[in-house]
Amino acid sequence: MLEHLIVGVSILDFFKRTLDPVIALSIIAVLDIFLFVSIGAWTVGGGETMMTGLMAQAVMGDELSRLPFWNLVFEPDAGYWKIYISLGMLFGAFVGAILSKEFRIRFPRRLSEWVLISIGGLMMGIGIRLAFVCNVSTFFGLTPEINLGGYLAISGIIAGAWTGSMIYKRILEG
Repeated sequence: MLEHLIVGVSILDFFKRTLDPVIALSIIAVLDIFLFVSIGAWTVGGGETMMTGLMAQAVMGDELSRLPFWNLVFEPDAGYWKIYISLGMLFGAFVGAILSKEFRIRFPRRLSEWVLISIGGLMMGIGIRLAFVCNVSTFFGLTPEINLGGYLAISGIIAGAWTGSMIYKRILEG
């Protein structure tokens, strides 16, 4: 009983401190190699796209098949394994935030913030569909493979994040 309590306390302490980035990235790299060898490439965008398709199918029914993307490229399927990676990542982030006491629900205070967030989200969604990849798989999949596409995508992500943050900062200060 005491051993379980000590292990439980050390696990909670693990979430209260910041992990060294080199150690964290090393762990992620090893897990990524294992995942790639056992299942294939890890893409979060595919799971989220499939969840969107399933929600659209629940609302639209057979009308969804009239849209070529949903019957030619990405036919909705609840058994698609990447859905569960996306949900697992969301659940893990939630548990980590709760255990580290860093979880807070925040809402933008001004309409302009809502507009900027919506435009940014739409641009990210369009970019993911055009590239047919996601930022997570780009960082942890394409880049370690020394794939030029990974480096180009990261350059675009960094440039877009910097530009967006400058626009957001100017609007908030103005």
